[in-house]
Amino acid sequence: MLFVCYPKCSTCQRARALLDRVGAEYEVRDIKADNPSADEIKKWRETSGLPLKRFFNTSGNSYKNLGLKERLPEMSEAEQLSMLSNDGMLVKRPILVGDGFVLVGFREGEWEEYLKNREPGGMH
Repeated sequence: MLFVCYPKCSTCQRARALLDRVGAEYEVRDIKADNPSADEIKKWRETSGLPLKRFFNTSGNSYKNLGLKERLPEMSEAEQLSMLSNDGMLVKRPILVGDGFVLVGFREGEWEEYLKNREPGGMH
């Protein structure tokens, strides 16, 4: 699995602790050092079935400073993907990407349930 996070984020640290606790195998990717591309975000959105808005870090300073609460509804998907791929701090984190699933934002119960129900051999 791919664990996309911002290492200094306490929520990301809690998510990583859960992954370790359940024995999940994962690769860590620092969202600030290695920002997801527009194609990756588009693929993750399609896999997750979530609206693109859910991939924005709505509580972050970048989101607020850019006035995206007001601007987002007017923007095209291409514009939104471009913004997300150009600034990792705009992207909601953590993101857990595995075979056939993408979890965006950390909800401990949801992640724990999902990880418990995965086949042990399926955790790559």
